[in-house]
Amino acid sequence: MDGKQLLIRLTETAGGSGDESNVADVLAAATKSLVDQIEFDTVGNLALIAHGESGEPQPRIMLAAHIDEITLMVAKIEVGGFLRVAQVGGFDPRTLLGQEVMVHAKKSLIGIIGSKPPHLSSQEERKKAIPLYDLFVDLGMTEERVRELVSVGDRITIHRQTMHLLGNRMSGKAMDNRASVTAMAICLDELKKLRHRADVYAVGTIQEEIGSKGAQTAAFRYMPDIAIAIDVCHGETPGVSTDLAKKLGGGPVLTLGPRIHPKLFYAIREVAQQQNIPLQIEVSQGPTWTDADPMQIVQLGIPTALLSIPLRYMHTSVETLDFSDVRLTGVLLARFIAQIDAAFVEGLTCYLEN
Repeated sequence: MDGKQLLIRLTETAGGSGDESNVADVLAAATKSLVDQIEFDTVGNLALIAHGESGEPQPRIMLAAHIDEITLMVAKIEVGGFLRVAQVGGFDPRTLLGQEVMVHAKKSLIGIIGSKPPHLSSQEERKKAIPLYDLFVDLGMTEERVRELVSVGDRITIHRQTMHLLGNRMSGKAMDNRASVTAMAICLDELKKLRHRADVYAVGTIQEEIGSKGAQTAAFRYMPDIAIAIDVCHGETPGVSTDLAKKLGGGPVLTLGPRIHPKLFYAIREVAQQQNIPLQIEVSQGPTWTDADPMQIVQLGIPTALLSIPLRYMHTSVETLDFSDVRLTGVLLARFIAQIDAAFVEGLTCYLEN
């Protein structure tokens, strides 16, 4: 598998919360030779199922990597054909000004995000970030033509090609969380080379950016013995405390905190040490704000872990990562899954020994 090319295809495909089908189709096509079964559910989750060795009932492991990205929506068509917008997910309006966008209307339309120029702004206005309600999309078309093609509620995504930087660095929109989706695909590719007992349900989950709705429904459907969420965390950036950010190129990030099952944490860490895979540790004081949170409390509870990929400039159009972290996340997941058996799962119900 060419992981970098898959990541480019995924990031350059539009798919906001509640509108992820195009991304799911790209992922399904790229992984169909790696799995035994592909399933879609009624809300849009995509499950890639790789069965373990036949025989006794096998452990069930669910991987969850969300396929949605933050987007805008058309909120109003103004006089002159300008589009006012609302957001679906957590955009920082400061990063939107001057961006090129794609309006997904009756046909795809390229536009730009504009606002009142500084020359015409007051001194007080220049000191403040421009709020979302003062931004607009300009399609360069007449109002009549805009109203023919565009409707309130149409999705708007950032229009940007993913770039290769020096070394293994890559930058673009929707790295959150298509990087983790790519790592999940790499895991499936690695599992084809390994013997594993567990049945693996690798789920591209929907609507994480607005509350992890897909992970919750998928976990309820498959009721795995173990769940692992794969997401991004903050990468080291000038001006950001080193306590809050992890090193790009420093390997996957494993979370430890109250929402994480301790035995899973230590088992994954041990596999990383055995396989000489560099691993960074992140501490979570409470909710992780990822798919891990809802999966942990489905029905009677599911032992859950969280692996993350360091990412700079999160929720912007230039999210930046080191692809080596993506690849190693996939490899670590596969190596861990290959060591799971029924005895390990049974041991998860027992509290840690002193």
